[in-house]
Amino acid sequence: FPELKNDNLLKAARGEPVERVPVWVMRQAGRYLPEFREIRKQYDFFTVCRTPSIACEVTMQPLRRFDLDASIIFSDILVIPQALGLTVEMRPDVGPVFPEPLQTPADLKRLAPEGAVDRVAYVGEAITMMRHVLDGKVPLIGFTGAPWTLMGYMIEGGGSKTMSKTKSWLLCYPEDSEELLTMLTSVIIDYLEMQVKAGAQMLQIFESSAEHLTKSDFLKWCLPYLKDIHDQLTRRLKEQSLPLVPMTLFAKGAAHSLTEQSTLGYDVISLDWTVDPEKAREQVGPNITLQGNLDPQDMYKTPEEIRVLVTDMVRKFGKIRYIANLGHGITPQTPIVSMETFIDAVHKAF
Repeated sequence: FPELKNDNLLKAARGEPVERVPVWVMRQAGRYLPEFREIRKQYDFFTVCRTPSIACEVTMQPLRRFDLDASIIFSDILVIPQALGLTVEMRPDVGPVFPEPLQTPADLKRLAPEGAVDRVAYVGEAITMMRHVLDGKVPLIGFTGAPWTLMGYMIEGGGSKTMSKTKSWLLCYPEDSEELLTMLTSVIIDYLEMQVKAGAQMLQIFESSAEHLTKSDFLKWCLPYLKDIHDQLTRRLKEQSLPLVPMTLFAKGAAHSLTEQSTLGYDVISLDWTVDPEKAREQVGPNITLQGNLDPQDMYKTPEEIRVLVTDMVRKFGKIRYIANLGHGITPQTPIVSMETFIDAVHKAF
């Protein structure tokens, strides 16, 4: 692979001094970009994910416009449920829909974990292609959804404001819930290993639906599986003399358990916008990198207001062990100038 020219992201993740605070944005390749909307007029969402050349083009789009310190491969967390045999459709103005979600534990028989990772080989192909397209400009991040979050989509049949069906599984079918989460964990470990072999230089695990659980349920139904992912993947990478790439955990809405998250071995903990940077640092200690956490809605403020907010945020986090980002994905109507201002303000904060 081409030599890396800007390694500030990886240095920040490892706790080494950086030339400037690194910044990237969740969903940085997305609908706020007119060139992305043009691609989406021609191709269905999952066609973009499954076609390495198009996935690379979309991954590259924000890097042509903005002075970002990382790229993240264009894909979706729901490629795992697809690989397990469930149909997922991306419907306009609705989002992802599972026409036949898991309704009872009997439906677990419909899932095919054997060979699932081979059915997402296109993500590995896109990662390898992207490393060459990037030509060492910035590091490339790979990612996955976490078990609880994927379980939620598979049972709810799409996004949910309450996760009531999934939570009732935890209550009524605890053993089957455990079986499903264990199956997902196993496939996720295979998937992340494949991404590292393909050339991913950092990994992020999205536990986006943590916010639906109480602290005790988060510690029971998320934490053990997140620990397994970290520990088993690390063991496998060591056994094969593969690079031990930094790993980021983003458990949205789980600020109640930052101390517990800090014990799992992840190099980086990503914070949603509800968390105070200084309090987060107290809870995770000095040896973990923090990522985040501007409210995506703040990106609709004036450039002047954004600059003040971002400068204040970055200075609260500090220059060591910090990666600037939003507290969740950038939203589709975000003005381009907001993104330019956000990135510039991060780089000029120190």
